[in-house]
Amino acid sequence: MSDLKFGTSGLRGLVTELGDNVCAAYTLAFLKHLRNRHDVPADGLLLVGHDLRFSSPRIAAACIGAAKAFGMRVENCGPLPTPALALRALSLRVPAIMVTGSHIPADRNGLKFYRPDGEIDKADEAGILSLLDLEKPASLAGGEAGLSGEALSRYIERCASLLPPGTLAGNRIGVYQHSSVARDIMVDILKEAGAEAIGVGRSDVFVPVDTEALRPEDIAFAEKTCREMRLDALVSTDGDADRPLIADENGNFLRGDMVGLLTARFLDADAVVTPVTSNTSIEHCGFFDHVYRTRVGSPYVIEGMNRAGSDGRRCIVGFEANGGVLLGTSAAAGARPLDALPTRDAMLPILSVLGMAAREGLSLSKLVEGLPARFTASGRLEHVPAEKSAAFLKSLENADALRGFFADIGSIEDDDRIDGTRVVLSGGELVHYRASGNAPELRCYTEAASKKRAAELLAWGLERARRALEHDPEKL
Repeated sequence: MSDLKFGTSGLRGLVTELGDNVCAAYTLAFLKHLRNRHDVPADGLLLVGHDLRFSSPRIAAACIGAAKAFGMRVENCGPLPTPALALRALSLRVPAIMVTGSHIPADRNGLKFYRPDGEIDKADEAGILSLLDLEKPASLAGGEAGLSGEALSRYIERCASLLPPGTLAGNRIGVYQHSSVARDIMVDILKEAGAEAIGVGRSDVFVPVDTEALRPEDIAFAEKTCREMRLDALVSTDGDADRPLIADENGNFLRGDMVGLLTARFLDADAVVTPVTSNTSIEHCGFFDHVYRTRVGSPYVIEGMNRAGSDGRRCIVGFEANGGVLLGTSAAAGARPLDALPTRDAMLPILSVLGMAAREGLSLSKLVEGLPARFTASGRLEHVPAEKSAAFLKSLENADALRGFFADIGSIEDDDRIDGTRVVLSGGELVHYRASGNAPELRCYTEAASKKRAAELLAWGLERARRALEHDPEKL
């Protein structure tokens, strides 16, 4: 069985399964789909970029070779952040392929596909798979293509324009570089904004930094570095720089959804689009006229931003619980308006949060303390087949079964089925179940007015679901 499959961030799988012929076959299927469904000419321009993991240059060369054999012209953008490649593709109205596994371990990698108007959607994934031919050896022209720095330069210009020079003067900011493809430009951009930016933790091997599941060593590193170096903040990204990490002066990392909230506030958004797993501080803060909730995954956030656009919203900001921010409209910020960039970006939230703290004259910890106190927890039951999770969630659609399931924890004030089953209990406490989109797991998320209570709800939620799954989930 192949490990390769599409998830919420493109095609992912083991490097051993991403051989040259396989990568070429997916590239050809993508280009054929674009020609058939999106009127992209077979001799048009394709952009290709990659992150810093050891397998990425070889995979990028296979994609370039297949595209050239197909008749496409190729701009090799080299190593750069995913949002930098997307920005260049959108500005030229051409497709792109980013070779990245984001935060997953180095023995894995992936391909992220962009249409001329942005990320592919689920219909595009189906179209690509329908044209995929893994049996026929792919034609590979030379995988060499002259390296172009234009995409990276344009992205740096965009980031530098967000904060006026000197905005961060007096701030001592550490840049946890590890193997982030943005590790050097982060230092340069922060210096341009006036900060004393210091690179730390650079690595010659790939480090799988996951902004939603930080390793204990990342947490300890942040606390130690901020304390010993007397930093005002420590910032970083995942491998392909589409998800940010921001720690305050004490080395405490800000939750991704709080980073998104602060970014939207800094950009004066009137509409926010975010999945149901994000904290309800977004509604409680009162900063935004409209909050759109979606399923988990950037394709659904993009759908929600399109819906907000159809509703005539002025400034639309989307974000996920991992902190990646998508800009659905232009925004008035910095020296010039920012153009829309409807794909996850790490530098936009990093600069926005630091800029907001500087504007308010607050430390990052004080900035976060000003937000509504809502605490979340999350966990999972592993080795739960998809069909069993589906049966469990289906059983909770029955109103009587739902009330009975939660009877010993509280009464239900509201519930929804946007992505799984999310229940609001008396007093505003929240329990949410959803099946994982990329693993045989049932996930549980909770929210309450204290960290302790959120943890208690999570323990209850996991144990209650485990007992239900041991029996017939259709007969709760």
